Order: sequence, then C-alpha cells, then structure tokens
Amino acid sequence: MSVRYDYSAWDGSQARSGIGSDDVLGELTDELLASGDLDAALRRLLRTGMRTADGERVMGMREMLDRLRRRRAELLAQGDPTGRMARISEALDEIVAQERAAIDELEDEARTSGDARRFEVTSEVAAERRIALDLMPADVSGRVRGLGQYEFVSSDARERFGELLDALRNEVAETYFRGMSEALQSADPERLARLRHAFDALNTMIEQRSRGEPLDPSFEAFMEEFGDLFPGAASLEDLLEQLARRMAAAEAMWRSMSPEQRTELQALAASLLEDMDLRWQVERLSLNLQRAVPGAGWGQRHRFSGDAPLGFDDATDVAEQVASIERAEEVLRSASSPASLDEIDLDDVADLVGEDVARSLDRLARLARELEEAGYIEHRKGRTELTARGVRRLGQRALSDLFAQLRRDRLGDHQATWSGSGHDREETSKPYEDGDPFALDLGRTVHNAVRRGGAGVPVRLDAADFEIVETEALSRSATVVAVDLSMSMPMRDNFVPAKKMAMALHALISTRFPRDYLGIVGFSAVARQISPEELPTAMWDYVYGTNLQHALLVARTMLAHQHGTKQIIVVTDGEPTAHIDADGEVQFTYPPVPETLQRTMAEVVRCTRAGITINVFALDVDRTQFPFVEQIARVNGGRTFSITPDALGSYVLVDFLAHRRSFRPAG
Repeated sequence: MSVRYDYSAWDGSQARSGIGSDDVLGELTDELLASGDLDAALRRLLRTGMRTADGERVMGMREMLDRLRRRRAELLAQGDPTGRMARISEALDEIVAQERAAIDELEDEARTSGDARRFEVTSEVAAERRIALDLMPADVSGRVRGLGQYEFVSSDARERFGELLDALRNEVAETYFRGMSEALQSADPERLARLRHAFDALNTMIEQRSRGEPLDPSFEAFMEEFGDLFPGAASLEDLLEQLARRMAAAEAMWRSMSPEQRTELQALAASLLEDMDLRWQVERLSLNLQRAVPGAGWGQRHRFSGDAPLGFDDATDVAEQVASIERAEEVLRSASSPASLDEIDLDDVADLVGEDVARSLDRLARLARELEEAGYIEHRKGRTELTARGVRRLGQRALSDLFAQLRRDRLGDHQATWSGSGHDREETSKPYEDGDPFALDLGRTVHNAVRRGGAGVPVRLDAADFEIVETEALSRSATVVAVDLSMSMPMRDNFVPAKKMAMALHALISTRFPRDYLGIVGFSAVARQISPEELPTAMWDYVYGTNLQHALLVARTMLAHQHGTKQIIVVTDGEPTAHIDADGEVQFTYPPVPETLQRTMAEVVRCTRAGITINVFALDVDRTQFPFVEQIARVNGGRTFSITPDALGSYVLVDFLAHRRSFRPAG
C-alpha cells in the first residue's frame, strides 16, 4: 500500500485549537476529588487557569480581571474631557481678543486719517461691535452661538472662528456617530436634508420593530440609500448595537463632568447641530436606542484621571472601550460555567488587552465542550456530571501517574520482580505496557529492534521494541478497598490521595485483570459500599468516628460470594473509635474504649477464618503507630504499612501486584 503526503505552507490555521480533553481532565482531577462537585471544579479552573501538556499557559479569570482593571485605569488616565471645555473657552477668548484688537486698529486708522466723517462712522461701528462682544454669554455654548451670528471686523478672527467651529462640529459628530463627521461638518442644506431623512427612516424602522410590524423601509433598502453614513453594519440589530454603544459612551463621557459642565456641553452640541429638526431626530434616536438596546451601558459614569485635555470624540472612544471592559468584567465575575464566557466579544478583548488574554478566554470557554465532545461529561438536570467513560479516564490517568512515579523512583524499596505458578504460557506476545510483568519474548523483541534499526550488529534495543509473553491467569483475585472517610482525612490532606489510589487500582484491575473483582467501601461512623462510578464524587462525612468494625463486616459480606484469593485493603489515618453495638446502634468514643477494639478485633478474626487477608495502609505515621493496627497484622497474617499520602498509591499498586502473583492464604 502506498501512502500519499500533501504539504502546504504554514499559515497559522494549522495551529492546535482548544486545550485537549485530557489536559482539562487532568487539571480538574484534584479539585474534583476534593470537592466531589464537577461544576465547582470547573469554576475553580476558570478562576485559576491552567497549563496544557505542551506548555501553553491559559490564564484564569482572576488574572484576566486584573489585566482588564489595569487597562481600564490606563485608558481613563489618558486625559480629561473637562479640560477640552477649558481649551475651547481659551480659544474663544483669543478670537474675541483678536477681534477687539482689530476693532481698535480700525478705529485708530480712522482717527489718524484726518477724515472726520470716516472717524465718526467707524467709531459708531466699533462701539456696536464692542457692545455685541460685551453682551455675549459667558458660557462656551452661548459664545459659540453669539459669535456665529456676529459680523467680524477681523478676517483672521472670522477665519479662526470658522476653523474652530468646523473642529467642534467634527468632534460632536464623532461623539454621537463615528464616521459621520463629514456629513455634519457643514451647514449645507442638501446634506442636512439627507441626514434628517436618514435619521427619520432609522427611527421609523426601530419603532416598527418594537411594535412587531414589517420594516418600511427594509434594512437592505435603508443601507442601499444611506449605507455610507453607517458603515460596517451587517443587520439592523448590528447597527442598533453599534449606535447604542456609541451614544451610551457619549452619555457616560458627559456624566463624568459636573452638572454645570454637562449642561454646557449638551447645549454646545445642540447649537452645533444647528438644524432644529435634525436635533429632534437625534434625540428621538437616543430614546429609541435606549429602549431597543437596554444593555448598551446607559447611565454609566467614568472617572477620568488624566491631566491632558481630551477631545469629546476621543473621550467618547475611551468611554466606549471602558464600557467594553466593564461588560467583560461583569461576565467574568458572574461566570458560573465555561459556556457563559461565550457572551464576551473576543475581538474586543484582543483589541483592549491583548491577543493572549483573548486566546485564554477562548480556551476557557471551550473547557466544557472539550470534555463533552470527548464523552467525559454530560449535563443532567442542570448539573454537570462525569460519564462512565470519564470515570474510567480519571482512573487511567491516576494509574499512569503512579506508574510514572514508580519509574522515577526506580520502584524504591518495593519488590519489583515476582515469580510463582498460576499462569500458563500462551503462544502470543504483546507490546510491553506500564505495569506488565517483565517476561520478555526475546525473539519478538530482537525482531522488532532489527526491523527498526536494520541488519547488523550490535542490535540496539529500545523500549518501544519490547514485547512480552502473553499469559493466561488461572487464579482469580477478589479485593475490597476500605477507605476512611472520617473528617480527619481531608483535615490532614489524606482524602484525595486515598481516592486516587482507589481509582488507579480500579483502572488496573478492570484493564489488566478483568476477571478479578474489586469492591470499594467508605467508612466513618458507619460503612457503605461505593461503586467505582461514584468514587470521584464521593465525599468525606461530616461526622466523627472511624468504624473499622463495620467496614470489615461490609467488606467480608461483599467477598463472601467471590472466588479466588481474597483481600481487604484498609486505608485509614486513625485507630478505631466507633462500633455497632448489639442493638445495631453506632457508638462513638474517643479515645477508643475496650469494647470498640474488641468488636473490631472480632471482625478481624472472622475475616481471617474466611481466608481474607487484611493489609492496612496507615497514613499520618505519627498518629497511626498504634498497637491495635499492629495487632491486626499479627492476628490476620496481613501486613501494615506506615506511609505518607504521596507514597500511598505506589505502595498499594506494588503490593497488589505482588499479592496477586504470590498469594499465601491467611490462617
């Protein structure tokens, strides 16, 4: 069979998308095992972020919120629109001063000309101009209106005022509607009439939409006629969103000023629009947009902190960006699941705070989808839960992690080679996997090395070449893991390692020894059977008491109908402090009373008579080196391991494999 390969230039689209379901599951494991709540584990992962197997850093929401807050502060520190009003006032003062100087110069020329009549007429005109200037309002908008009706003596002052007026019209136009400054920049009657028509048609469409009526004109017809005034809108909803956000940002910019300054600015804007009907259409549009797009950020107010004066349009740009940041902050603060992050505009985030934040946000939003598409989770009755496949994958990861640890430790002080009967050799072999007995099929192994490396000597072996002899187990093993779920387990950080061990053991038995039996018992004041599917979300009990007697009773009952070698693996961080009395009531006493120890030991004897080996893994060594634990080993013939939580999984797996290959019945 021939294989065809196609090559193309790298364009970025080939980059890996998403995080990877195994990466996510691995990051969730400890939190899920500790809390027993998959939704809570997902929320914690959203807050803290993660690092993928290939080293990519995915920011958590805490870090994103910090970046957004810093960016908002940077934007607001760029300047202050109140300073722009002061600059406009200064420019008007300079224009008036220039005009007064021109009046004085004109009067002086008439006086020195020797023409009495000329001087008389000029003096009258100069007096009228001075009175007109003296009577102008003190506020900026009043002076703009007054100078607009004033007949200048100085052509330079008139030209300078015209330039200021054009600049202000441009600012006001860009403040309300980005990209419409050219249309509003002059008082050309035809342009103003077209603007009035455009705003009237737009208002009509919004009002028809709110009443559920057909649009007349249609959006397509509207854009065909007025699309140059509203660039970039793909639909009516898109256009309304753009306009609403801009107008809301302009309102937020105004609200950042004092009431007096805000009133003056709004009056200035109204005077610059000039046409009364056009002003009415703009006000009508603002009210319609507030009803149509209530979530655009109306009523906000920002605290500009910069020293430099900001133009009204520039300040509105800042206010619009700050509003986008605050919308993203609100979603991040209230996000209860990855899906809720889809509400944030990633393009806005990339523009505001960087591609790295937008990329991390996209990754976080896909967390649940990655797990769901892999078949690891599903949604039931408003909750996110692990599937059977997800439970198996958690166990496989736990098993893989433990074997990796064993390789790093080179198996430590554990016995790593086992011998004994109980297996018949088959005629087949298989590639070596973690945890397999190292019974190499030398012929197949060397064959693989030669095929890989070519003929000749020496033949160099690689781990990938190893194949082992397949064996058929003639014996069957039955194991019950009894895990302490009392309050002391999470308090001493023993709870998660114990659950990981049980999950890894389940994964080992179900994949390597499918004919074997594994049961799980959780015990505190009482004991209960736990299915492997329930194990990841099983929680410790908010009660006092370590009822080992009941745990052994439940485990012995579970093993009663099983065949083959039988053992109970007990994982605990304390001695027995509870038992079930003759009336079936739970009795708890600390320190332990003789009756508790006697009833527990009686159950140990029953297990021993039933041929069940009890191996105790005692966590928190300083607290569990009690004579009673050692007495269990003496009576039953099992063993006691005093270990740290980190070593628990490795000890249990190695001991299980040794127990299964060379089992000596208790008795």
